[in-house]
Amino acid sequence: MTFSIVAREQVGEGHSFGVGVTTNNPGIGVFCPAVSASGAVATQYQTYGEVGPQVRGYLEDGLRADDAAAAALAASESAPMLQVHALGAQSRAVHHGADFVAEQEELGAAYGDIAGENYSVAGNTLVNQATLETTAESFAAASPDRPLAVRLIEALVAGDEAGGDRRDADARSAAVRVVDPTAGVANEWYNDLRVDASASPLADLRSQYDRAKQYHQDASAEWS
Repeated sequence: MTFSIVAREQVGEGHSFGVGVTTNNPGIGVFCPAVSASGAVATQYQTYGEVGPQVRGYLEDGLRADDAAAAALAASESAPMLQVHALGAQSRAVHHGADFVAEQEELGAAYGDIAGENYSVAGNTLVNQATLETTAESFAAASPDRPLAVRLIEALVAGDEAGGDRRDADARSAAVRVVDPTAGVANEWYNDLRVDASASPLADLRSQYDRAKQYHQDASAEWS
């Protein structure tokens, strides 16, 4: 049903963080990604709005990702049905709720997570484990000189082509959100994008990124 990638990279004396996610339901960008200059988190499966922002808030308060996720999940009644993964500046957290795992096993669906040095991939209700593996491999192999948002989108495309979601839908969605403290004015135009209901959300998301990035470049030339 959903797979996502959370990533971080060193920029100056701090970090940029990002989340890319896609699912067979509408509006995944509303609740799943929560990102700041302190960390990033993706909440999925039965996504509830309070957990991601709470984890992000704890990261901003200086907690490690594992402690931030544990604190937010301990206070949430929805924790047993959630899949959550997060990155802080030097830490990672992952959570597969007990009821979530039971449902995935009953469905016979592929699910799980993969960790890299600066990224985390997690998904559920998938065709195969290759979806997660290929998403991770694509991101790990991408040049760090390319924009983080592009690498996140392309990693999702690779995962989708390797298997993706078990279920087809005409109202699928995708989102990418990147917070880069060194980026220019109004970088949210291309670093915070959503496709809320589409039969081809990842292609649409990449197209949105390209158009928004070009518009930002044109506008920046006028501002300078």
